[in-house]
Amino acid sequence: MNTDTIFSSLQRISDAYSDKLQSLSDAQFRTTPPIGGWSYSEVYAHIFDASCLSLQAMEDCLNGKGKDKPTAFTVKLILFFGALPPGRFKIPKQLEGRVKVITKEEAQDLVSQFGKQLEADYKQIPRARDNVKSKHPRLGYLNAKQWLRFTEIHLKHHLKQLHRIEKSFAQ
Repeated sequence: MNTDTIFSSLQRISDAYSDKLQSLSDAQFRTTPPIGGWSYSEVYAHIFDASCLSLQAMEDCLNGKGKDKPTAFTVKLILFFGALPPGRFKIPKQLEGRVKVITKEEAQDLVSQFGKQLEADYKQIPRARDNVKSKHPRLGYLNAKQWLRFTEIHLKHHLKQLHRIEKSFAQ
């Protein structure tokens, strides 16, 4: 798992979210798509809130606040292949109440906050200990490098969701 490559990928993905955000009108940003589900606004609220929480979990690992627990084999496969299994997933209960409709300005602030936090945390990765892990609501225990990789996978997953939303508006 090359953290430099993952970091560069996260920066490109974050830029893609920013570019997409700039291309949307305020009304379109908040409108429930024709296919149902979350609006762009709710996707941005979820993905960047969850990504900042993932970076906080990574920081906990970096600061030795974790447990020496195994990472499940299936989770290692997800991290290796860089994709979540096919299908739709329900948001973990812990995050459910955190999804809300936000403004484009709030979304841009979340994207910026994520970028700053990512930059600061990434610089600390070389000192990460592989055996210090914190718990993910669904995947179990992840170390700092695994949290970084998961964040990349999760952001990519929701970027695909934005493309599905866009297609539904085009139809």
